[in-house]
Amino acid sequence: MEVINPYIAIIGISLIIILSYFFNIISQKTNVPSVLMLIVLGILMKQGMNFIGISAGKQLFSLLELLGIVGLIMIVLEAALDLHLTKEKWPIIWKSFSVALISLILSTAAIAYIINYFIIEDFFTCIIYAGPLSIMSSAIIIPSVGGLGEEKKEFMVYEGTFSDILGIMVFYFLIGNAGADNAKLVVWDVVSNISVTIILSIIISYGLVLIFQKMNSQVKLFLLIAVLLILYSVGKLFHLSSLLIILIFGLVLNNNRLFFKGFLKKWLQPKKVKNILHDFHLVTMETAFVVRTFFFVLFGITITLASLLNLEVALISLAILTSLYVVRIVVVKLFVQKDINPQIWLAPRGLITILLFFAIPAEYQTEAFDSGILLYTIIISCVIMAVSLVATGKKVIPVEDMTVIYGPAPESTDNDETIEVDVPKELD
Repeated sequence: MEVINPYIAIIGISLIIILSYFFNIISQKTNVPSVLMLIVLGILMKQGMNFIGISAGKQLFSLLELLGIVGLIMIVLEAALDLHLTKEKWPIIWKSFSVALISLILSTAAIAYIINYFIIEDFFTCIIYAGPLSIMSSAIIIPSVGGLGEEKKEFMVYEGTFSDILGIMVFYFLIGNAGADNAKLVVWDVVSNISVTIILSIIISYGLVLIFQKMNSQVKLFLLIAVLLILYSVGKLFHLSSLLIILIFGLVLNNNRLFFKGFLKKWLQPKKVKNILHDFHLVTMETAFVVRTFFFVLFGITITLASLLNLEVALISLAILTSLYVVRIVVVKLFVQKDINPQIWLAPRGLITILLFFAIPAEYQTEAFDSGILLYTIIISCVIMAVSLVATGKKVIPVEDMTVIYGPAPESTDNDETIEVDVPKELD
């Protein structure tokens, strides 16, 4: 087995991260999504590796599995931290949730039939492959819609978030109950699993918020990551819906004033919780950036360029993309009804799609499904998004500009009714 010099590996990893940073700057200037540049970088790296006789090897995909777990946790948590549960937000929340859920179901069914017709005979396997392709990428949407009007921006953020969460949960429920013969048992298993998970998640979330607000140490970012990884892994070991645990924790943390009412209100320290919330935003943003960078590069490495010249691959990809946008136009028009441009074209596929494709169990993996289909779907959907934003006079904003949303680290509490802690007068 060929051993790579560790210093060469460190240099390579560092250069990829630096290039990803500059790709975001270029994206801001040109409106070309940075994910496309990362994929091209991966393709070029593969050609270079082939030229000098270096094979990526299976170790790469072992690392990918670990990165995938971290990526899923951070994406779901980041999504939860963007969800504000208020009465004023309810109309846009239920509309975006409905669009995300119905689009996911209809798109999965449509793509499954296309895959079944052209590629795979087993329809359940087709559904497994169709699921990831039906999920919008909030990791691309959220940093790209800052130039839209407030209502449209919020709708896209919520829809992208719900699409991620629902898509991930449905995917893992499908593969987790793949061998079940009794539909009633499957339904009961899902309902009981979700119920137990929700109850435990709420208890754990309250406990973690109370514990975290007591911490005074400045060195805690990796502690936060470790806690999240433990929550996810323990949930998996007990066959619970681990991502639901992460989601509920994020919702409780971000909407702490909603969950800490009545007698619980006296236990809440708003200033400290606000600082914790900022730390989690920072953790998720930075970690998601690294995971996003390496996943798209690694995806590019796995691409066989010859598949892009395959006419059948191109036609299947076109059929899939057509079905996605037909479903989207119908569903968005049904719930939003008016002023649906450019929302109907903002449906990029990306990180979640790749993560879940790598997570397909070995027994359902087939070489008949060409990775070129995945590449075509991601590239064209991202290009359509970029073109639609440019056509409406908007800009594609890179990930790092999310500091506009998260803001700098809070130094004082806001002036609202929940301030019940001892705050120095100079900070009031």
